Amino acid sequence: MQQFLNTLFVTTQQAYLYLDHDTIKVRIGGADHLQMPLMHLFGVVCFGDVMVSPALIHKLAEQDQSLVFLDFNGRFKARIQGPTKGNVLLRKNQYFALLEKEKVISIARNIIAAKIKNSRHIILRAARETDDDAESSHLEKVAQKLNSSLLMLQNVSDLEQLRGIEGEAAKAYFETFNIMIRVDREHFKMNGRTKRPPLDPVNALLSFLYTLLLNDYVAALEGVGLDPQVGFLHTLRPGRPALALDLMEEIRSVLADRLMLTLVNRKQINADEFELKPGGAVLLNDNSRKEVIIAYQKRKKEEIVHPLLDQKMPFGLIPHIQARILARYLRGDLQEYLPFIYK
Repeated sequence: MQQFLNTLFVTTQQAYLYLDHDTIKVRIGGADHLQMPLMHLFGVVCFGDVMVSPALIHKLAEQDQSLVFLDFNGRFKARIQGPTKGNVLLRKNQYFALLEKEKVISIARNIIAAKIKNSRHIILRAARETDDDAESSHLEKVAQKLNSSLLMLQNVSDLEQLRGIEGEAAKAYFETFNIMIRVDREHFKMNGRTKRPPLDPVNALLSFLYTLLLNDYVAALEGVGLDPQVGFLHTLRPGRPALALDLMEEIRSVLADRLMLTLVNRKQINADEFELKPGGAVLLNDNSRKEVIIAYQKRKKEEIVHPLLDQKMPFGLIPHIQARILARYLRGDLQEYLPFIYK
């Protein structure tokens, strides 16, 4: 199970990845700088101008190890994957479930409930950690608002209404970030959630971390045999991994958001490690991008107790566990999809 944690991220421009027997090697400027046995890898992620030999591409596809290409700033460009595996009947059940309103509502409601509960956990933790009574009081009020949103979910049987509750809860949650950030608040001020493009350093960090997390969920879903593009909460669009976006909602706050807050509050990422692009886009520079990747990999190795399985496991296995739980529900082995709730 530990293999799920070993993803090779290549950020050095003009690096060349090639296959030497059963080992992947990284050549930079005519010299080999890294080598790793393929059996230790779950996948490879390349940022920007990185070249990969055809032999390595074929080998990764043959062994069902993903190869992902992102642009230099972390935006998804392409994914190379071997032949689709898994029972075709599982995907049939997934597609048919999309036509059953009760199943769609059940899955969407449980995902949103987990998202709100986990977001509330982050806020309450911040309220306990601050020494400012006014800030603590404000955070507790937002936590109460999120609790009200949870109660509202129970009586809603319309997908658009569920999305509306989720949207209001997310807005209240992100408005607390300027309090949860405790250092250099002038430079790390967040003016709402902005995505394409991110317009401030906090949004730049969140977008980058969400890209890494989304890639993990796509891999997890493909690994269990589900179609990442056919989701239940997010609107279906060509090329959009809706199901991966669905499931990552549960874990975004406790993995990506909490990591972002840690990086900023511990001054591991500073205000001068961002680039302002024409049009107002704010992006991570090369140094901060590498720092975030290292921190993300470390975070995935931290052990937590899965509430359903009641056993310790690395954080990085959660996408794979949740993909399997969803598969069991779609097969009819579970009465409902059981989301991940952090404790």
